[in-house]
Amino acid sequence: MAQVPQTFLDALAVRAWCGLALEALGRSREEIDAINVYPVADGDTGTNLYLTVESAAAAVEAVFAGHEAGGAAGPRGIPGGAAGGPTLADAVRAMAHGALIGARGNSGTILAQLLRGMAQVLAGEETAARADGQGLRLALRHAADSARQAVAHPVEGTVLTVAEAAASAAGGAEGDCGTVARAAYEGARAALAATPGQLAVLRRAGVVDAGGRGLVAVLAALVETFTGEAPRAMPAAGGPRSGSVRATGPGPHARVRQVDGAPAGDAVDAGEGEERHACVAARGDLAQGAAEPGECADGGAVPGPGGPAFEVIYLLEADDAAVARLRERLDGLGDSLVVVGGDGLWNVHVHVDDAGAAVEAGVEAGRPYRIRITHFGAGDVHTTGAERSPRERAQRAVVAVVPGEGLAGLYTEAGATTVLARPGEPPASGELVQAVRRAHAREVVLLPNDADLRHTAAAAAEQARTEGIRVALIPTRSAVQGIAALAVHEPERRFDEDVVAMTSAAGATRYGEVTVAEHQSWTMAGICQAGDVLGLIDGDVAVIGQDLTATAEAVLDRMLAAGGEMVTLVLGEGTPEDVAGHLETRVREGYLAVDTVVYHGGRQGALLLIGVE
Repeated sequence: MAQVPQTFLDALAVRAWCGLALEALGRSREEIDAINVYPVADGDTGTNLYLTVESAAAAVEAVFAGHEAGGAAGPRGIPGGAAGGPTLADAVRAMAHGALIGARGNSGTILAQLLRGMAQVLAGEETAARADGQGLRLALRHAADSARQAVAHPVEGTVLTVAEAAASAAGGAEGDCGTVARAAYEGARAALAATPGQLAVLRRAGVVDAGGRGLVAVLAALVETFTGEAPRAMPAAGGPRSGSVRATGPGPHARVRQVDGAPAGDAVDAGEGEERHACVAARGDLAQGAAEPGECADGGAVPGPGGPAFEVIYLLEADDAAVARLRERLDGLGDSLVVVGGDGLWNVHVHVDDAGAAVEAGVEAGRPYRIRITHFGAGDVHTTGAERSPRERAQRAVVAVVPGEGLAGLYTEAGATTVLARPGEPPASGELVQAVRRAHAREVVLLPNDADLRHTAAAAAEQARTEGIRVALIPTRSAVQGIAALAVHEPERRFDEDVVAMTSAAGATRYGEVTVAEHQSWTMAGICQAGDVLGLIDGDVAVIGQDLTATAEAVLDRMLAAGGEMVTLVLGEGTPEDVAGHLETRVREGYLAVDTVVYHGGRQGALLLIGVE
């Protein structure tokens, strides 16, 4: 992505920064994953940071797309000119919100709070079109302070330390945004190189902090946004005992040869290629280092050897007072507690032994949703490499995106690995890649089940192929097409034959849905008003009505006019049961030899999904 140098921060610069940061994390993801030794050595910090920034970037792109849809092109490619394009406040708020709802893991959650802290300063003046170097200095300072406050038990030698160093270095820089960004980057880079001397577990593993490494990549992208050039790798600053750090890109290399204060025998040659597991270091002699069993290399307290059994993450709608009580409750249940957000929406991350209690605490505080619980079970991240026995790969698996919990259960029962897509929150490509890895198979059939996800799914498939996984992408445009494909899936036959059969079944299934219009709009069937019931067939509005049952009946009749053997109905949350009953009766009485099956999809967005095979 070629960048034109500029001296100020505006909406376009925020957009460019997000894109560059995503590219940088994409390049360094595997390296960062490999050095992830705490809170648990689950090798996902780089992936979590990538997914967090991907969500932020998507939110910013959505803001620009919204403005582009509303006006003609103006100066610098902004729709409608400066007045018609998004403001700086629009862009940074979207970036912060996207990061908040898409944050993954400890480091991703902290990064989301860093971006939110910056947004709170940069969006302070609603009408401001741009921020100068002084504004960027203040934003970086507030970001570091707010991130530290979000962590229950901050520990030095982590991403918090790197963020603090970046803010301090920026605070001493005079000049435009490019000068301030470069100072922040250099300060962060030097602090990252020093992290092994602050945490004994990093020193013994011979790595720098993974979360801090990711932040350095994000700050390098900020420098490139303003200067047009990525920072050149330079030797890390340090005295004669600081050892050497190999730089390969926008920051210190993940593995260090020797760090300040480490005995020569503890040095790790960067060329050895050996990866010591975090728990080896945690169970070793702690007498020499600053790290105790409760320290966390991603910014907060973590378990000692063994650690809690679960990671629990969820979004929470709650007021400030309820969240304050929740912090106290969760702090008593586990560790690695990070709570970020504000203005009624929060992202909660904690490691606990009782996952149910952590979720119940969220229910007491407000409305938790997008709940993710990861079990650190036997043979997992708490087990040394020597103790783990690798799980045998399956020959073939199906990975599917599904729009509701009910359908997720249906797909899972059929043997598929699922990715839940909530209304307005489509999964990112990184999430699909993670699901493909989780399927742990040599061959994977990927079902996006949404026309808008075709590019996202294609990117995920390409990434998985580079990892040696054979992936076939079937361009299913609806969950009912995915059901049809899954019904003919036979893992025992040859991969190509299976893919052809599943593709044929999906292609032979017409899909429709019934939903409610959110605002006035032009459609293929005419003008609809907010609150109208819309019937869509193959993605286009075909019926505009006032009654749910009548509209669904009209859609079904049109779909069956070309014939069919099987009707699939998927009821959304809150859709009356008698709608399905009425449609079943109509099919039975009006169409010979056509069967009907009904499923409950949960919160799938649409009131009703219809498939006709």
